Amino acid sequence: MSEWILLALAPVFLAFVALEAWYWRGRRAVYSWRDTLSNASLALMHQGADALAGVAVIAVYAWVHRYRLFDLPASAWTIAALFVAQDFFYYLFHRASHRIRWLWASHVVHHSSERLNLSTAFRQSLTYPISGMWLFWLPLAWIGFDPKHVVAVVAINLAFQFFVHTEAVGRLGWLENVFNTPSHHRVHHARNAQYIDRNFAGVLIVWDRLFGTYVEEDPAVPCEYGIVKPIRTHNPIRLTFHEWADMLRDAVRPQPWRARLGQLFGPPERAHSQAPAAPDGAGRVG
Repeated sequence: MSEWILLALAPVFLAFVALEAWYWRGRRAVYSWRDTLSNASLALMHQGADALAGVAVIAVYAWVHRYRLFDLPASAWTIAALFVAQDFFYYLFHRASHRIRWLWASHVVHHSSERLNLSTAFRQSLTYPISGMWLFWLPLAWIGFDPKHVVAVVAINLAFQFFVHTEAVGRLGWLENVFNTPSHHRVHHARNAQYIDRNFAGVLIVWDRLFGTYVEEDPAVPCEYGIVKPIRTHNPIRLTFHEWADMLRDAVRPQPWRARLGQLFGPPERAHSQAPAAPDGAGRVG
């Protein structure tokens, strides 16, 4: 599964984290030990959960692939098509993760830090297999792409995204028109009103431009990172489960069944507006 590819790249990632930390030393407090250790703990928990779930997920992909629409033998053309198709489905997953509270309960972990540096890319949730991230790539197996190739391309996409979690790189000229860049991703992690829920790209920014979710970084509006209702903890267990606990508590309150479903599957900000205010709410959009 993808975790093995990402683990193989771990020395590269760690080297770039060390280089970035050295770059900022004495300039700005971009890194803190507590935040970085929290990110590392969340990464290890995430990788462990992915390893456990991976066997079941690849089995489901293989079963779906048996009923594929087309036979797509591996070639430069089919791998290129898979790369573009996977990136499109990543965009759909990422956008849904900000607009559906059930998915946001996992994804909020990644946005909960008020810092942005390369180690923030490690800040992931172990609950992604539960919230259903893997479902978004099932259509690729049904179309006819080999499940092993699907998993490999997902890993490559995620590896690329490691490098956009930084403030050390400015705008990159014409590349900004085609690819996700650090500038685009700084916007995505910002909680400023004009930046919230924008720039969902994995590798290609063209999906945001096509579907109206693109916003350019404004030098006059510095990015403020984190979630609208911050959670003041570095405890990886609380970071992982706080929104799940809030969501399930809101869903079991006495209310019509439509309202219960809204708490689980409605937009995060709408669900929170229907519930009593919590001291550490996790809504991305407020």
